[in-house]
Amino acid sequence: MSELVTGEAVALELRPARLPSRALAVLLDLIVAVVVYIAVTVALVAASASLDDAAQVALSIAAFLLVLVGGPIAVETLSHGRSLGKLAVGLRVVRDDGGPIRFRHALVRGAIGVIEILMTFGVVACIASLVSARGRRLGDVFAGTLVVRERIPVQSSGFVPPPPPWLAGRFSGLDLSAVPDGLWLAIRQYLTRMHQLDPQVGWAMAERLASDLAARTGTPAPQDVPPGAYLAAVVQERQAREARRAYGSGTTEAGPSPAWRPPGPAVGAQGGYPYPGAQPAAPLTPQPPVPYGVEAAPGVARPGAPVDGVSSEKSSEGPRPPVPPEGGAASGFVPPA
Repeated sequence: MSELVTGEAVALELRPARLPSRALAVLLDLIVAVVVYIAVTVALVAASASLDDAAQVALSIAAFLLVLVGGPIAVETLSHGRSLGKLAVGLRVVRDDGGPIRFRHALVRGAIGVIEILMTFGVVACIASLVSARGRRLGDVFAGTLVVRERIPVQSSGFVPPPPPWLAGRFSGLDLSAVPDGLWLAIRQYLTRMHQLDPQVGWAMAERLASDLAARTGTPAPQDVPPGAYLAAVVQERQAREARRAYGSGTTEAGPSPAWRPPGPAVGAQGGYPYPGAQPAAPLTPQPPVPYGVEAAPGVARPGAPVDGVSSEKSSEGPRPPVPPEGGAASGFVPPA
């Protein structure tokens, strides 16, 4: 894998093409170019039979330059670095910064390719590709280009096991800004493959990664936590911070909000997830029914009494008789005992 830095300071990870795949692509391109060149030459010989020898030689040279030199240049320019051979093998020519090539890049590659591929039968190109760290030939060096692989086998990412529940939120105060991406990648690869390693080898690797991580964070790893669980807990903390950064600032008007909450209402420490600041709701105390005609205690609502103008309960015995106002005449109705 080769890391290229664009003009916007963005690092691109590209996989340079090596000599076998490049040689196969060049061979396919040469076969197509030679077939086209033979067809054009036969057509020119048939059309210029009446011309003298000098004219026929000039036409042959023009056909050679047009088909074997101009053809690849035109194809790479129009296809942005994907000739027929490269398209079949899965390669592409790009600039050093990862962008698509232009006519000047294809022109330099094609002109130097005549010398290092056609005139030397590819010997110079093979030597330069073997010596170069990115597998580039001389045409790529002078043109500032690179041949990369477009079709890369997709590898399924391993599952990172979660840490033990008792470690959740324990490392929320760690400073993870100084941990490099290479160490995160090594930790993730270990966590996804730790069950496939020998126990002793896996334990030693976990201890080494935990010590490196502790040195980067400036906080020693706890002695009571296994190194594998420590790595998993810190990785989970990093993922939680990235999620907060991506989906919200993590603060509210009332103060900082909790790191993450699963869907559903928040509950207190006695019910599921201990959210900071959330208290369990007070249990409802059932009140005994109040007989009709007896004044209820202060603060206790009588069943069927209107609350804010709306009756809170419908009686199963039908409508209640109206209660006479204080000081008014009674209707003479006595409710049954």
